[in-house]
Amino acid sequence: MSPDLKVGLRHTQSIRVDERLTVPAVPAISPAFVGFADMPPVFATSLMIGFIECTCLEALRPYLEPGERTVGTHVDVSHVAATPVGMTVVAEVELVEIQGRKLRFKVSCRDDVDVFSTGFHERAVIDYLKFTARVAEKAAKAGHSQ
Repeated sequence: MSPDLKVGLRHTQSIRVDERLTVPAVPAISPAFVGFADMPPVFATSLMIGFIECTCLEALRPYLEPGERTVGTHVDVSHVAATPVGMTVVAEVELVEIQGRKLRFKVSCRDDVDVFSTGFHERAVIDYLKFTARVAEKAAKAGHSQ
């Protein structure tokens, strides 16, 4: 992790909500989520969280050393209003704390009308090769291959 990474780093990204980002589209990601199929066609909370994570990833990308990545470790966000298809969602993230390899972001999302999500997201900087080796070891212990 670059020593240039400092508290106060901000990043913003936007995305237009289409049918693929709605709650009824979630089962297309995995049939394990079939219960979402008959829900209202609004921006899915799970995909909102993914979008927040993606915004943090892009904020951090210039500060990571070769072989480093970040993984999400904690999410504490609200989702208090629905966003229909056609609106643009803007995610804003601000790095508010650095504790060693642990990073804490203040986050918010707004659409064309209002702010509908606020909270915090935490990430950890990892060594990609060491991390994937530990994951493979865990899978092997459980009798699963990757």
